[in-house]
Amino acid sequence: MMRIRSSLREQVAVARYLARWLLMLTPVAFVVGTASAAFLWSLKWATETRWEHGWLLFLLPAAGLLSAAAYHRFGRAVEGGNNLIVDEIHTPGGGIPPRITPLIFGTTVLAHLFGASVGREGTAVQMGGGIASAFDRVFRVGPEDLRTLLMAGVAAGFGAVFGTPLAGAVFAMEVLAVGRMEYGALIPVLYAALAADFTAAAWDAHHTAYHVSIVARDGSLPFSALLMGKVALGGVAFGLAALFFTELTHGLGQVFRRSIKNPLFRPVVGGALTIALVYLLGTRDYLGLGVTSPEAGATTIVSSFERGGADPFSWWWKIAFTALALGSGFKGGEVTPLFFIGATLGNRVAALLDGPADLFAGMGFVAVFGAAANTPLACTIMGIELFGGNAAPYLALACFVAYLVSGHRGIYLSQRIGTPKTGDLSPAIGTTLREVRDGGRAGSAASGAAGNGESTDAPATERPAKAD
Repeated sequence: MMRIRSSLREQVAVARYLARWLLMLTPVAFVVGTASAAFLWSLKWATETRWEHGWLLFLLPAAGLLSAAAYHRFGRAVEGGNNLIVDEIHTPGGGIPPRITPLIFGTTVLAHLFGASVGREGTAVQMGGGIASAFDRVFRVGPEDLRTLLMAGVAAGFGAVFGTPLAGAVFAMEVLAVGRMEYGALIPVLYAALAADFTAAAWDAHHTAYHVSIVARDGSLPFSALLMGKVALGGVAFGLAALFFTELTHGLGQVFRRSIKNPLFRPVVGGALTIALVYLLGTRDYLGLGVTSPEAGATTIVSSFERGGADPFSWWWKIAFTALALGSGFKGGEVTPLFFIGATLGNRVAALLDGPADLFAGMGFVAVFGAAANTPLACTIMGIELFGGNAAPYLALACFVAYLVSGHRGIYLSQRIGTPKTGDLSPAIGTTLREVRDGGRAGSAASGAAGNGESTDAPATERPAKAD
């Protein structure tokens, strides 16, 4: 009888827990989903306007100046971007100013309108975290529940912007620590991602559809061993590309900060160099998202799923354009450019190894991002959501090999080491990727939480004492 009562009390506690989070996260998910839909519409407008008016590219330096001035005037407390969100989830207390949402929304659309090679994931994560933090002013939850609320906001933003709610939920739990998942918030995070994606879809926000042919089984076996070997080699290439992108972006950021002391002029120089690169190469394929293009024969993410749909060095030039944009201070994100890098590189690896172009482009699409963000499981699930379950064994192998090859590096320097990837040379558990990159070996949860630090899109900043 005592066991039955204990079980009933536990089930009642679970029901209260679920009801509480359902009530709290429904309005959060609705607002995040609505904001994500508005963001996707705005990006579509900005991209199509830039296509129609090519002269807008020449205003890219001015757009960079305006963006930097906006952050200098209103956003010094939120310049850490995604790293600020990760830090606040690890150790709630400093707060996330709600103005992070309109700032990142506006400056990202501005960057796309004038041609900066940036993405949209950073905006999605920051909008989701900022909106969730704003709702905390109403809910007044404790530190542990605030962590869950912020993770739910991240999942909602990611899932709604990319149309991959399952990947968004796993991403929010996996991105905090390398090699470790935060399962404690599983149901709230999953609900927020699903509800936000549903809301964005209800607003008729569209996502690009990708096609990967059904991968044939090797007779009665679940996969082809020969193709699996080629996939593993592709995973090595994807991991190295992610590592190179990460180091080049952080490195250029340091170069800009050291050589140009006034932050207002860094994106001005970055914009001017971008224009020079466009005319040096004679193509605009590497501006903006690069998902599609109105020009026949242009290299895009979509074209990379067809044999011959990418130039041999398209992946390299996209790395250069994106690292230059983010390193000089333009706002946006890394992920859609990483999709472009991975898809074009996958197309070329398929040509070298005589593999299916669409499968290798799809693997590169998710694996380069998974390696750069240290989220291989989320990216495997994203691949399944986007390309179907038949390719799952190949997607998983490519993502996890790339994750291992990229080492203890990543685009989010506030990530901590949860489970080291390798043996004796691995950093200590709790060390942040920022400390790893700076040469530190010893680390702890406490030291990893200190500061807001460098990000791919902002210089080091201090955590705000209190959200305004």
